[in-house]
Amino acid sequence: MTTAISSRLSSSTDSLLRFAMRADAVLSGLTGIAMLLFAPRIAEMSGTTARFEYATGAFFVVFSTAVLVLASRPAIRTSGLALAVGNLLFSVATVVLVLADVFPLTTTGVVLILGTGVYTLVMAELQYQGVRRMGRPVQ
Repeated sequence: MTTAISSRLSSSTDSLLRFAMRADAVLSGLTGIAMLLFAPRIAEMSGTTARFEYATGAFFVVFSTAVLVLASRPAIRTSGLALAVGNLLFSVATVVLVLADVFPLTTTGVVLILGTGVYTLVMAELQYQGVRRMGRPVQ
């Protein structure tokens, strides 16, 4: 019994993708909860508005729940690739947000927003590598 389980785990090709998806979900969820709890203070420090921080925090919590559900499905290749592309687009959106001067961002705000962009870029890379490790789907 133990041999059957361990051989199945060691031959798994989706472990990196599942790990990257779950890590993204947990970290995004924790960040979202913190944003919901401290939105006025974060807005004050960053130069955004409390409404923006509440909305972003709520989005992160919903996003993390959806990603955890997707990561638990038997087939995750397509959702993993979509998540990697979404994270890449989110990274681009953070740069656009800073450059568009939508908010009178403080230095802390610029660092926080661009830091989020770097985080999502790292997650996109991990998820993409997880998809690549799975190989091509069998037709």
